[in-house]
Amino acid sequence: MTAPNSAYSAYNQSANQVQSPEKLVLMLYEGILRFIFRAKKAMGEKNIEEKVHYLNRVNAIFFELIDSLDMKQGDIARYLDELYRNQIQLVCQANMLNDPERLDAVIKVTRALIDAWHDAVGEKDEN
Repeated sequence: MTAPNSAYSAYNQSANQVQSPEKLVLMLYEGILRFIFRAKKAMGEKNIEEKVHYLNRVNAIFFELIDSLDMKQGDIARYLDELYRNQIQLVCQANMLNDPERLDAVIKVTRALIDAWHDAVGEKDEN
């Protein structure tokens, strides 16, 4: 069982390097993009197993983002909850229909979220 333990250790090491919740959210958004691009590549290669793997990871991130919302924050939390759930739905549809255009829509929203997040926390986009 060394593989799960080493993966857990790598996760903990990465998590410990995160300096703020704001940085963690940004890393999650960037992870969404990274996994979508890998899923799209797998779609093009007709590699169903890889496509499903990466799209499941995308949805796992969106579920984590939903779970982390503080619904006491009102309208913004409700808006993000709905937005994230819509993205999950698009990812599921893209998976079932093998439709990269639906993933392009998720990419567009995620990039907008990254830009808004940079504005909200006063950071410049390094990309």
